[in-house]
Amino acid sequence: MHRFLFATGIEGSYPVVAGRDGASRRIDEMEKTGHYRHWKEDMRLVSALGIDALRYGPPYYRVHQGPGCYDWSFTDEVFAEIRERGIKPIVDLCHFGLPDWLGDFQNPEFAPFFAEYADAFARRYPWVELYTPINEIYITAKFSAHDGLWNERLSSDRAFVTAIRNLARANILATEAIMRVQPNAKFVQSESSEYFHPSGPEAMEVARHMNELRFLALDLTYGHDVSGRMYEYLFDHGMTRADYHFFLNRSVKPVCIMGNDYYATNEHLIYPDGKTHACEMFGYYVITQQYYHRYRIPVMHTETNNRDAGNGEKDASAWLAKQWSNLIRLKTDGVPILGFTWYSLVDQVDWDSALTLDAGNVNQYGLCDLERNVRPVGEAYRDLIHTWRHRVGNDFICLH
Repeated sequence: MHRFLFATGIEGSYPVVAGRDGASRRIDEMEKTGHYRHWKEDMRLVSALGIDALRYGPPYYRVHQGPGCYDWSFTDEVFAEIRERGIKPIVDLCHFGLPDWLGDFQNPEFAPFFAEYADAFARRYPWVELYTPINEIYITAKFSAHDGLWNERLSSDRAFVTAIRNLARANILATEAIMRVQPNAKFVQSESSEYFHPSGPEAMEVARHMNELRFLALDLTYGHDVSGRMYEYLFDHGMTRADYHFFLNRSVKPVCIMGNDYYATNEHLIYPDGKTHACEMFGYYVITQQYYHRYRIPVMHTETNNRDAGNGEKDASAWLAKQWSNLIRLKTDGVPILGFTWYSLVDQVDWDSALTLDAGNVNQYGLCDLERNVRPVGEAYRDLIHTWRHRVGNDFICLH
């Protein structure tokens, strides 16, 4: 058996956004945060903080250069270091963007080519056992095809349904491809845990719809039959019967661990016109219970960080303590929760604009700053790991 995992991550987003001149440009958080220059120091920090696991993926758009064509040079170096240090990687194969030659998430050819990439990765690094094939499918589809912020930058229900269908299909095909190479693999499907609170009686219907939509990525991935109203929504916006039955018949749920990401911004007060603003009300405990009771599979807490960097370091450490207390309560109440993650290892850049503005704003969400100095919240996390490591149980799912 493997022990409960304490994790962090290297922020590896790389969506395409519109520049100030209207031309498309790639945003690469590994570049912005200096990871390409400081990757050895980043791995040293993971070890120094006593962290077991690292959510990490090579930059997909750099590695997969065409059908059957890969550049593994950077990835080989980093994964050799990860293995040498005994860090357990949770490999994130697609994080909000595609290679230029694949275009965007409206492209139906994305799924088979992504499965090809997953197969190639698993063959090159056969010792890797934990994967997140596609990070946050719901957010990827929403920001790219519903909110008009990333990649295809579309804003319609039809574009959203197309994107989430293609993403979920790619996720399943990649899972199946990896399993053929590495039968011991497990899949930590990191998803944003959302909830929509109605602003009043007149917002009840829009809240109901959004509270069904938040589950859609996991419903498709896990072969969970949706409600009649959600079925109508999917078919009204382009999904076919054959599409839907692909998901019902190809469920990968038995080899999955549900990854729940939670930030204070994951809860929304929603108005009748669909506009929202963030409002933390229920918290991680309540929201994760909702997801667990829907799918009934083991859970891993896969992302959180300081809810408001403007309140300073004390707030970050208080947020860590609050999320950890929620997790302990979940375990006490019988939810099989297998790990906890502070995301990310170092500060991020320009997430205050959802990466759409290249302003160079440093978002102080990391365990360490961009000079690789450990922040007070990093010290608090190291202490938490030391205190709790032998008290949360050696109950991580068996990989052998």
